[in-house]
Amino acid sequence: MICFWIIVFCPYLGALAQDKTCTITGNIQNIDNQNIEFAYVGLKNTRFQAETDTKGNFTLKNIPLGDYTLIAFSYDKKTLQKEITLNTANYSVNLILEDFSNELEIITIQAEREKTFGITRLNSVDNFGIYEGKKTEVIVLQDINANLATNNPRQVYARITGLNIWESDQVGLQLGIGGRGLSPDRTSNFNTRQNGYDISADALGYPEAYYTPPVEALERIEIIRGAASLQYGTQFGGMLNFRFKQGPRDKKIELTSRQSVGSWGFLGTFNSLGGQVGKLNYYTYYIYRTGNGYRPNSEFDYHNAFTSLTYDFSEKLSVNLDITKMNYLTKQPGGLTDRLFQDNPRQPFRERNWFRVDWNLLALNFTYKFNHQTQLNVRNFGLIARRQSVGILDKTIEADEGKNRTLIDGEFKNFGNEIRLLHRYKIGKQNHTFLIGSRIYNGTTTAKQGFGTDGSDANFNYLNPDDLEDSDYRFPNQNYSLFAENIFQINPKFSLTPGIRFENIQTFSEGYYKRYVTDGAGNIIVENRTDEKLDRKRSFVLLGLGASYQLHDKIELYGNVSQNYRAINFTDLRINNPNIRINPNIQDEKGFTADLGVRGSVEDFFTYEFTLFYLAYEGKIGQILQTDTVLFNDFRYRTNVSDARNIGIESFAEVNLLRLFKIKNEDWKWSIFANLALIDARYINTDDTSIKDNQVEMVPPLTLKIGNTLKYRQFSSTLQLAHTGEHFSDASNARRTASAIEGLIFAYQVVDLSVSYRWKFLTLEGSINNLLDEKYFTRRAESYPGPGIIPSDGRGFYVTLQGKF
Repeated sequence: MICFWIIVFCPYLGALAQDKTCTITGNIQNIDNQNIEFAYVGLKNTRFQAETDTKGNFTLKNIPLGDYTLIAFSYDKKTLQKEITLNTANYSVNLILEDFSNELEIITIQAEREKTFGITRLNSVDNFGIYEGKKTEVIVLQDINANLATNNPRQVYARITGLNIWESDQVGLQLGIGGRGLSPDRTSNFNTRQNGYDISADALGYPEAYYTPPVEALERIEIIRGAASLQYGTQFGGMLNFRFKQGPRDKKIELTSRQSVGSWGFLGTFNSLGGQVGKLNYYTYYIYRTGNGYRPNSEFDYHNAFTSLTYDFSEKLSVNLDITKMNYLTKQPGGLTDRLFQDNPRQPFRERNWFRVDWNLLALNFTYKFNHQTQLNVRNFGLIARRQSVGILDKTIEADEGKNRTLIDGEFKNFGNEIRLLHRYKIGKQNHTFLIGSRIYNGTTTAKQGFGTDGSDANFNYLNPDDLEDSDYRFPNQNYSLFAENIFQINPKFSLTPGIRFENIQTFSEGYYKRYVTDGAGNIIVENRTDEKLDRKRSFVLLGLGASYQLHDKIELYGNVSQNYRAINFTDLRINNPNIRINPNIQDEKGFTADLGVRGSVEDFFTYEFTLFYLAYEGKIGQILQTDTVLFNDFRYRTNVSDARNIGIESFAEVNLLRLFKIKNEDWKWSIFANLALIDARYINTDDTSIKDNQVEMVPPLTLKIGNTLKYRQFSSTLQLAHTGEHFSDASNARRTASAIEGLIFAYQVVDLSVSYRWKFLTLEGSINNLLDEKYFTRRAESYPGPGIIPSDGRGFYVTLQGKF
């Protein structure tokens, strides 16, 4: 680790690594001998890249001497690859790009550009988004070793800084990640998307992701931090986008089949077809996974299918259709108390808890190119989904006496439209970029809770569907937004990117809930029903500003600040849960996020990024431990606890050891990485002495991930360690309670090993998750899949055989 920091602050050491370097200069034109502006040019498998100016000229500097593949492309031109040898101080080349109408060419060249260590970042302008002066991270799935068959988040997100990961099941049915001290609960603090459109239950009223795109089908995962709010919503966390693979453009059909087996009865099959037929590109897959889970009563059955069709009507117009279908059924063994976890983390505590999800997504997207400078993108997306849970929600210290189970049923129907216009223009000698867009979103959520059966099967029928015992609500909501950002390139090194977003949010609630008074034997003696019809309408403007300064070709300084807003979830207000109570007057969260960072590389062997961030909340929503004044039971109280602030440092560094020591052997590749985040999150500006200066819940003060990847020809292996520091689960900072719903999340460290070997069209992959069999947990749940401590999986073995035909 110390070596990393030394190298970072001594970038001039790169000059010592090579005695001689070369500068490449050149010009790019089309077949009509016209200069091409904004064309991309770079050296394959390196980070040397540039864009052409208005005269089609480009320069690449400080390149070590040697053999390279030069790659060039423009939006509607064919990709050009040229083998070159650099053996002098200067190299000049002129390139001609031929016309090409298929937008997939851009994706192909992006994939080539990203063949580094499995992590890269977005361009300043990428896929109708502006990312200048922002912190962005891109996981390139084909370049990492990970257990893809189980969506293992520790491995997949190992190079992403500052993430806290919740683990709830064997195969990642629901992804739970939070960044910079934000709750990981179903990734709800990110605007979660696939291929650029929303996939969460309800982006405003219930922004939780019950569906996670399978990493076996993904090309890359894009993460943009809090300053992305101006383009993708109002949330504090930023945006998380899963980008699927597309069919190979040089084949009419390609079949990929992956068959996996693993511990605790795991079986998985992934089969995909893709290709290019004329102007139509297609990609489709089907996944089935089943297993018994780490703990008894954890069996699951998962199905997922996806189809994407892209048709190029002309050089200017492209249309894309995506269809997604996912459903799964899983049994839940319940949570444990601290004592039960210490005795045996594998033991189940519930035998009658079930969870079922059905997710259906449709997206229709249009891209129209007016000319090279101006492009339009229209995204239409819709969701029809349902989540159901049935079981015993009583505290972990209370045994299941065989009574009627609690059934919670949520249905989600929503539709959205986003329009983005991207325009490149020039003032003086500098090129600038303008993005303007709009969003219309309409969603309706229904939330019901009542008595289910007293059986043990996966029966999701109410006993009294016309008169539910707990609550029956409908939550319509509407959202209208306008947003704009502009990159002002002040000079070749310095840019400013101001942004603005206007937001109109309208949320409604109509339905009823019931409260009961019981006698000492638990019999109902008074039943009170309350009917409600509420609405909340608000309009506001969010502002942001980003800046970027290119210190030199290999070092960039960046900073940004952006206002944020997070609306309350109406669906939380009327769930009857004995473990949690919610303040009926809870208010929306407001605040801002700010970044200040440096990123760069030393030659082609060392990559780094350091970021200092600050998150400020006004009226942060959190959970406080309180005690019932009648029965003296502990419970969580969800409310606006107080103002809060999160301040931290994120750092990432990766070294290609063979290039560092100037060992020239194309058969071997060896890299190591370290990912460290330090966060201090506190409640402030409150007169409540029991809360003031307390640590914000779900914020590990330290997360550290280190890893080592070694490749020899077709063999590759990665060994990594992930450490998460001790942190609290509620704002009261309770260390331990009888119910185990509140208390410490103890520090833990997990080691994972993955290997792969490719032979012709076959690839064999193997993984050992939790190599040292650490006994740990990442969360204390107040509801399903608990309540109580949710143990993470012990040591597990997995093997996958892939064939590509």
